[in-house]
Amino acid sequence: MEVTRHTQIKPAESCRYDHVALGEVMLRLDPGDVPTARARQVRIFQGGGETNVACGLAYTFGLRTAVLTALVEDDIGKNIRNQLREAGVDTSHVIWFNTKNDGSRFSTDQKGGLMNGLNFTVAGKGLLPSETFYYRAHSAVRELRAGDVDWDVLFGQLGVRVFSTGGIYTLISPTSSGLALEGMQQAAEHGVFVAADLNYRSKVEPDRKRAREINRQIAPYLGFLVGNDSDLADALGYETHAPKGAPYDEWVQAYGETVRQVAGDYPNLSLIGTQWRGATNADMVSWGAVLFDVRGDKLHEATLREDVPIADRTGGGDSFASGVLAALLKGQDLPTAVQWGAAHGILVQETPGDITMIEERAVLAEVKRATAGGGVYAKR
Repeated sequence: MEVTRHTQIKPAESCRYDHVALGEVMLRLDPGDVPTARARQVRIFQGGGETNVACGLAYTFGLRTAVLTALVEDDIGKNIRNQLREAGVDTSHVIWFNTKNDGSRFSTDQKGGLMNGLNFTVAGKGLLPSETFYYRAHSAVRELRAGDVDWDVLFGQLGVRVFSTGGIYTLISPTSSGLALEGMQQAAEHGVFVAADLNYRSKVEPDRKRAREINRQIAPYLGFLVGNDSDLADALGYETHAPKGAPYDEWVQAYGETVRQVAGDYPNLSLIGTQWRGATNADMVSWGAVLFDVRGDKLHEATLREDVPIADRTGGGDSFASGVLAALLKGQDLPTAVQWGAAHGILVQETPGDITMIEERAVLAEVKRATAGGGVYAKR
């Protein structure tokens, strides 16, 4: 089965959607600068490793996106849905579990037998790191399995240019990888470009052996693999020979060797990329990004940003992925794509919450500023 390459993405006029994401979405409770244990009030956001990509593509880049996920039909689920809508994402493909406990496939009770996933995320400050506590053991999205999505309607009748998922969703339950794999196989059948961020989280799957077994089944169906050096080690078993905390120049040389090895083992891949974060403390980072063109055997690098103050580090990698995909969907070349990814990734960390609160013009302005070596000026 031939996997679609980034140079073969379908034209916009032939598809209903530019992008569809399969994954978990949660309600994020943010106590701000107060530790969770002492919090008395919170800000409310939505977010998820996979669905953040759809939000960025819709809100920032004005593209037509939708999410495939599952929610319990209560006010928390509706809150998440409404936030997705506000970001410009089509929620008509969300699978809802009613609360009638009627014995049907997609039904639960009103006692929390199934729930919408929640997390408490503290952004951190200085020497206090960011920290997230998850409540997802009985979330509705864990119940999804192969056969729950009509791929022929989605990919065939409606049309999709890019389909993406990620390493959080694929490992979240015993059945989630089956649905993800089914989606990727159907995407290949319908000529849809497939991307996945294999971001490994030990809080989702502590067994790295199981993670690697599943990810090695998924990798042959990808056109674009997103993963930093630790993700490639944990999720696929590839070691990058750079010490922890290595400076960017040392890291990028070692990472380039790793992705060439990955590409040799998975010739279906056309792109491999990631963001690079050098953290000075919880709210000061250095930021880079790379995108490897497999056929061209070339590693494209974004402008390196050093010692940038940030407000919230959550979602930087997801926004890198959506920046790259946005450039590809809009016909930009790979050097431009990695710059868009890096700029979008750093800018999302300047605002609170998991997803972007900026427009495309801010991304383009940041690319221009960074590549020219300019400073930041007030707008008046």
